Amino acid sequence: MQYDLAVVGGSFAGLSAAIQAARARRNVLVIDAGQPRNRFAAHSHGFFGQDGRTPSAILDDARRQLLAYPTARFVQARANNAVANSSSDFEITTDGGETFGASRLVLATGVRDILPEVPGLAGQWGKTVLHCPYCHGYEVSGGPLGVLATGPMSMHQAQLITDWGDVTLFGNGQIEPDTEQMLAMEAKGVRFEPATVNELREDGSGGLIVQLDSGRQVGVRAMFTAPRNMMASPLAEQLGCGFTDGFLGPVITVDDRQQTTIPGVYAAGDAARAMHNIAFAVSGGTFAGVCAHQSLVFS
Repeated sequence: MQYDLAVVGGSFAGLSAAIQAARARRNVLVIDAGQPRNRFAAHSHGFFGQDGRTPSAILDDARRQLLAYPTARFVQARANNAVANSSSDFEITTDGGETFGASRLVLATGVRDILPEVPGLAGQWGKTVLHCPYCHGYEVSGGPLGVLATGPMSMHQAQLITDWGDVTLFGNGQIEPDTEQMLAMEAKGVRFEPATVNELREDGSGGLIVQLDSGRQVGVRAMFTAPRNMMASPLAEQLGCGFTDGFLGPVITVDDRQQTTIPGVYAAGDAARAMHNIAFAVSGGTFAGVCAHQSLVFS
């Protein structure tokens, strides 16, 4: 079957795009591998009307609502390959060997976090090791907080997070602030700890012990960090989409209508913008779905 729109990625951006086409009575396919980026987080915060719910519960509701439309289909699989064929349509092949055709394509494929290689960190990711203060800061606020440096932007992150607590920036061999940068951090009350972090471990009361190579230990309620990102899917590169350098990794280049550099291919969500949270993903996905539909109408 040839679909009007295929959406690769069935998380917040992808489902938001798909429902626009379904409500326009177009045949829409969502292909999703079931590995949303925020699967490590127990709760979602700061998203309008859904504050405190689990990400999986929000997605379950959204998927059920999408599939109430008779022209919508959901396939749980990993899309391994995408090509543009001679008629300017697209073919997507899954890891199960199925091939689907579509006139328009939305890539909502997300990114993968490359976590700092600190023992104990990966096991606490999404719990007491966090990336976004707007998503998680309130729940750990009011006490000592850490920022684990991954690059120069970590100094900005540390200053920002002072609105949530008493911040120590752990340099971990990644940064050496100059005098001006130190003064800017001190003005915000940020302490700088240059030592290498050897390990993170739970403290038994919901916080973390930061073990330094000097032998000293520092207790924090949570550790924020800004991991590098990489594309979670090869499809954008396979199709020849352009990329822009973001704060933490490559971003699929889109125009003011969420279209990539390849006509007929749209992108939304974390893969297509430098700043990430659920509300941004939903907004971008909604607009990508609307614009993809309008391109079908006016082509």
